[in-house]
Amino acid sequence: MRAIWKGAISFGLVTIPVKLYSATEQKDVTFHQVHREDGGRIRYKRVCTIDGEEVPYADIAKGYELATGEIVVLTDEDFEDLPLTTSRRIDVLQFAPADQIDPIYFAKSYYLEPDGQGGKPYVLLRTALESSGQVAVVKVALRQRESLATLRVRDGVFVLETMLWPDEIRAPDFGFLEEDIDVRPQELKMAESLITTMEADFDPTEYHDAYREALQQVIEAKVAGKEVIAPPAGEEEAGPAVDLMAALRASVEAAKRERGEPAKPKKAAAAKKPASGKAAAKGDGEKGDAEKEEEAEKTAPKRKSRKSA
Repeated sequence: MRAIWKGAISFGLVTIPVKLYSATEQKDVTFHQVHREDGGRIRYKRVCTIDGEEVPYADIAKGYELATGEIVVLTDEDFEDLPLTTSRRIDVLQFAPADQIDPIYFAKSYYLEPDGQGGKPYVLLRTALESSGQVAVVKVALRQRESLATLRVRDGVFVLETMLWPDEIRAPDFGFLEEDIDVRPQELKMAESLITTMEADFDPTEYHDAYREALQQVIEAKVAGKEVIAPPAGEEEAGPAVDLMAALRASVEAAKRERGEPAKPKKAAAAKKPASGKAAAKGDGEKGDAEKEEEAEKTAPKRKSRKSA
């Protein structure tokens, strides 16, 4: 890995020199735009929309568009005058429990390595932070942008996670939040049963990017000059479930089968033809009002016929 920034953690009167590295990398398959006929690379020119002339990179500035359509031009000198007091420091602002910070705030992760004589104070702060069970809330400036961030320990190394500012988090504004949606106790119990059945320790190595792997196979096949074989069609995606209870129950049974657990034996009554109407929505062993009324109607004529006899 190559360090992309050098600075220091400022913790009270203690200064810990560190190097910063990107902790993550995208594994996407990258492409160039090319001419379909001959594979030639497509190039773009920076052209001014007013005079139509190509503009050298040295003459390009940043422009902020006003509501009136006018442009405010900002030069490199304007940015140099901005007060970035934490330009080479990671200032510790406070310590807080990790569960108080919503993960939606996190933007990007970086590793911090001690630099020079920073090994001992680095290990000291790392050990103290681990034993406290908290994270450090810090402020740092990276790439001409000041960010709030957290410091936590992972595998013996400090991880700096930059955060979004509170006004950058959108509030959820959806119509269903205002609706009065009724959830039946039976449905909730079945949903909780499904969650329990699917509980497992998280192991990220069990998952993989199937799309990227398939795309890489297509590229390799073209390199080898082979015919590209279409993958077999998967199962059709099921439509929305009409009976929520039935869908949950089927999901629980499917999850048990995947784990190799024996499926729950069906009751003998389940073999009978299900009742129509509201009775079909009742749980196992329950009879709806419609079914009870139907049985009462069947037995009433029999009693009358015995009296007439």
